[in-house]
Amino acid sequence: MTSGFPPVPHGAAAAAGLDLAGRTALVTGAGSGIGRACASALAAAGALVHVVDMDAAAAKSVAAAICGRAHVVDLARAGAVGELPTDIDILVNNAGLQHVAPLAEFPPERFALMQRVMVQAPFLLIRRTMPYMCARGWGRVVNISSVHGLRASAFKAGYVTAKHGLEGLSKVTAVEGAPHGVTSNCVNPGYVRTPLVERQIEAQAAAHGIDAGRVVSEVLLSRSAVKRLIEPEEVAATVLWLCGPHTGYVTGASIPLDGGWTAA
Repeated sequence: MTSGFPPVPHGAAAAAGLDLAGRTALVTGAGSGIGRACASALAAAGALVHVVDMDAAAAKSVAAAICGRAHVVDLARAGAVGELPTDIDILVNNAGLQHVAPLAEFPPERFALMQRVMVQAPFLLIRRTMPYMCARGWGRVVNISSVHGLRASAFKAGYVTAKHGLEGLSKVTAVEGAPHGVTSNCVNPGYVRTPLVERQIEAQAAAHGIDAGRVVSEVLLSRSAVKRLIEPEEVAATVLWLCGPHTGYVTGASIPLDGGWTAA
């Protein structure tokens, strides 16, 4: 189940002409998976990275590895965003969670929690950091959406609703930020090899009575033309590209990294 895709090596971003020295980034859900890959890639390009995660050990570990700053914050908690810095040039809204259940059985409190973490928290973070970006005349908001921000799947009402909401928020941010040199985009991966997806694979394997490999090929990737999971480092490379010198005209976009899922 490994793809062989290499992680972004330290210094590779600078070697490719991307220098984020003097920039400050904030990445939510940065303790693992996509968030950790994004934090590592941005730091390798020279940015100071604020590592935000509710897992204290994970946040501190990632921050130590990249010489960043750890913030142990539960974004579902009222007032949590107010504890984070405002002087941010690059905001990566990545934190998220999943719950799978039929609509009639979907717990309302779980649905509400997902909207708080994946829509309300990004809104509050953009609201908090955008004035600084606008005053500086440069800013990058990158929202880690999903193919489920563009397409629906059964039993994922909370996640699909939240990602569609994030798409709308990103577009409004793009329109308002454009006169001030601030871009806002969504990155839309398919199934990424993260702890969240690995747990889904385990649950699906148990539910269907098949092995993990068949879950990936027959369940998760049934609508994808490329039959492998995408790696977190591949998502991070796109995030890094959006922060580069040639993407100032890319805004309000949703960039599919879905292996052809939305092409069909």
